[in-house]
Amino acid sequence: MGIMELVAKQPRIDDAFGRVLARCWESGAAPWSAVEVIERDDGLITANDAARYFSEPAQWSALDRWAWEQAEGRILDVGCGGGRHAVEWVTRGHEVVGVDPSPGAVQITRERGAKAVVGSVPSLPEGLGEFDTIALCGASIGLLGGPEQAPQILSALAEVTNPGARLIGTGTDPGDGAGTIHADYHLWNLSRGRARGQLRLRVRDGAVATPWFDYWLASPDELTAILDRSAWTLETLDRDPTGSGYAVSLRR
Repeated sequence: MGIMELVAKQPRIDDAFGRVLARCWESGAAPWSAVEVIERDDGLITANDAARYFSEPAQWSALDRWAWEQAEGRILDVGCGGGRHAVEWVTRGHEVVGVDPSPGAVQITRERGAKAVVGSVPSLPEGLGEFDTIALCGASIGLLGGPEQAPQILSALAEVTNPGARLIGTGTDPGDGAGTIHADYHLWNLSRGRARGQLRLRVRDGAVATPWFDYWLASPDELTAILDRSAWTLETLDRDPTGSGYAVSLRR
């Protein structure tokens, strides 16, 4: 097989996530109208119903609803996706700014009536102003990336908040992976000096893919250890009694 053949088989790097969301939104967010394919760096492929990015509060987990309800004042919705949280805050009269690296996701959020800009942490766009709440809902604690990236991201978020601001969000405890298909991946991560639940992912849409990015399934203990090196103090951490999820509220 020649070099040109190998190159031709590589996906084109573009806004695959935005393309998936656009198809789903155009269908009226009908279940399974579009599929989000996620590739992990060990070759694992998973598929999710993209309609989850347009779900309403009644469909959210109890932890996510709790975190969403804690928002107050001016809100920065980090990883806003299709605007499922931002739009609902707007209906309650909050001023919300969503931020997402996907131009397609940002466009949809705007079409749905919430402000949004293209960007990501820790390099937030300039001119956002200051916020009373930073929101990492929908398990977006994972966007902290990993133990090395998290302090810089938390610092960048603190820099765009008012004194006494809150950071609210939900995350997932990876556990030890024993007896699951993730056990070998956890061990591989540890052998590379990475956190057990630190995922290297990209979204695929046919022959198009997003750039690779880190997404951190941090245990509560890992998360609280990171806070010791940040401007944030833990207020509450509530676990799902029947699953691996948890919700946090931090105070600047």
